[in-house]
Amino acid sequence: MTERKVLAEFPYELKPVEKGYNRRTLYINLSTKAIESRPVTDLMIDKFVGGKGFDLYLMWHSVKDTTRWNDPENEICIAFGPLCGNTNYPGSGKSIVTTISPLTDIPIDCNVGGHFGPYAKFSGWDAIEIQGKSEEEIIVFIDGDKGIVQILSAPDEEINSHILAERLIAEFADNPNGYQYVSVVSSGKAAEYVPISCLNFSFWDKRRKVARLKQAGRGGTGMVFRDKKIKALVVKYSGLKGDTNHPVDLETLQKTGLKLHKEIEEGDDKQNRMRQVGTAHLVEIMNDYDLLPIKNFKYGQMEEAKGLASWEFKKLFTQGLPDGCWFGCSLSCCKAVDNFIPRTGPYKGQKVTVDGPEYETVGGCGSNLCIWNARDVVELNFYCDTYGIDTISFGTSCAFAMECYEYGILNKERTGGLDLSWGNADSVFELIHQMGRGEGFGVIVGQGVHKMKEIFAREYGADPKLLQDIGMEAKGLEYSQYMSKESLAQQGGYTLALKGPQHDEAWLIFMDMVNNQIPTFEDKAEALHYFPMFRTWFGLQGLCKLPWNDIEPANNAETDEPAKVPEHVQNYIDIYTAITGRPLDKEELIRQSERVYNFQKVFCMRMGKGRRIDDIPPYRAVGPVTEEEYLSRKERYDKLLKEKQGIDPEGKSTQEKMALLRAYREDQYQQLVDAVYKRKGWTKEGIPTIEHLKSLGMDLPEVVEVVKRFL
Repeated sequence: MTERKVLAEFPYELKPVEKGYNRRTLYINLSTKAIESRPVTDLMIDKFVGGKGFDLYLMWHSVKDTTRWNDPENEICIAFGPLCGNTNYPGSGKSIVTTISPLTDIPIDCNVGGHFGPYAKFSGWDAIEIQGKSEEEIIVFIDGDKGIVQILSAPDEEINSHILAERLIAEFADNPNGYQYVSVVSSGKAAEYVPISCLNFSFWDKRRKVARLKQAGRGGTGMVFRDKKIKALVVKYSGLKGDTNHPVDLETLQKTGLKLHKEIEEGDDKQNRMRQVGTAHLVEIMNDYDLLPIKNFKYGQMEEAKGLASWEFKKLFTQGLPDGCWFGCSLSCCKAVDNFIPRTGPYKGQKVTVDGPEYETVGGCGSNLCIWNARDVVELNFYCDTYGIDTISFGTSCAFAMECYEYGILNKERTGGLDLSWGNADSVFELIHQMGRGEGFGVIVGQGVHKMKEIFAREYGADPKLLQDIGMEAKGLEYSQYMSKESLAQQGGYTLALKGPQHDEAWLIFMDMVNNQIPTFEDKAEALHYFPMFRTWFGLQGLCKLPWNDIEPANNAETDEPAKVPEHVQNYIDIYTAITGRPLDKEELIRQSERVYNFQKVFCMRMGKGRRIDDIPPYRAVGPVTEEEYLSRKERYDKLLKEKQGIDPEGKSTQEKMALLRAYREDQYQQLVDAVYKRKGWTKEGIPTIEHLKSLGMDLPEVVEVVKRFL
């Protein structure tokens, strides 16, 4: 066992959770080694609810306007929400991580599974707030059985997550039968070198006898973690029961959960087959609808994509095991490839268990790079996880570099000998291993798309306008893996998202493009109000989105608003009231989110982004940048010119038609932004009005002070 020095220790009183809350948070300062218990006030609960709301509230009061990601006062906050950890309703094991991002310079938030969040909550804390920087490598250990928090020395540890998590679980568990009561948060070696990094939250799979990993993936959380010299956060808690949240109405909670379990049992095989293939079921659907990202989002469909279809991953996923990342979730979407043997890198030839891949990883590390071999995608997934790299940012960044290689902006001399032609998996593997070693062109790609645009223009004379058009990032964050060219609402869903283009705020492609349910600007604006608010609510409560609409009641299509899955909305209202005892209806549910959402908007403004100028997409997300893109959908685009713009395309060159289409689409996007801002209660520059903040009860003096700077 590793010899560890106790650098600081904080005993605390163990108390039961009441109505979903502990009413205290854990503060740790790594610079001073201070550890404190801080109260959760009524204001925090009433206005910020929990989860992401608590994270943002704590960070707001700890950073300065000028704080950047590597300043000591930047924090990593992890909070859990009042519904987190209940084992009765599927999808209730989520943590929410926030920090000032090294990619975007504004708050990033990540919703992540695994056992850490529930165990930390039941150990006595509604949130964990980590500030300062350590001078030496450390581990933070929360012993929820004994009521002790320790900062421990962590010399000479293996850093990569799949090994580190297992070693620390073995070390901190009382015995092998107690492995499932320990959870680890870690990042890997690459997080020391590249900002496209993530955090891994573990859960012990007692059937496989391995530590499995879920990711707080977006925005560089891992780099902040490693900059603070944190090797790992470890929590131990063995007292879990069905009523550990101490709900007000356990009977309603159990009844509502059983109803959803029954829906999953009866409907999953007919709907999305989550228990067989997880979110990989989306690959063939996206390809069929011309929505699968291919060649840096140039195309949405290729015949070769069948090599990445869900049936190919089903052959690799171990079938028949309960695969939930928290107890009580029968959706079992966390698929794994067991006994996988990498063909490259430091773990070449060793058997490993790989979590996933999820759809986003298949899109980013597969189709967007024209890598059509499922096993190669699994291997990239494994190395991203253990090195601590976000698969979404990795895929989008590599795709951008490959397109620049195609245009001659990059060449072998500039890439250190790497051939970045489309589909060259060996070169992509070398990029990821360079990130893990902190060397070579991989470190350049690992800076992300925004930084690469600056480097390629400055160092290689690349056209900044072309780089802006094809560089799939906004606010500094890489796009996640859906084609938005033919869905105006999804263009807004991506680019108007507060943290940057991540689909967890709004995924409206089918409502907009396929089913034409939101035809007008006002319809789209209403959807871009409601769905970001509803999805924000999961991050306040400690919930997973998937049980909301990836399994639906059999009669959902017959309801007035099937896209909202109204029966499941009512389920969430019922379980919130059952746990907290607080009244809630569907209107107040949205208002809970609106308060925190507008607070986050003002927080972004305070840190230097968040106005209209920051809500501009790269044109690749809106329409065809190149002639080959236009010609690949020539019939569609010519028809649009005629029907939407009243322009006869006959006799016009492709460049002329592209210019006309671009002017139209960019104008459409700006009209959408006008409509969305109006619906959200913001000015034309995207600033929440003081009147709107008052209507929400979010006119706190410190919030109003920031808003007044911009009005």
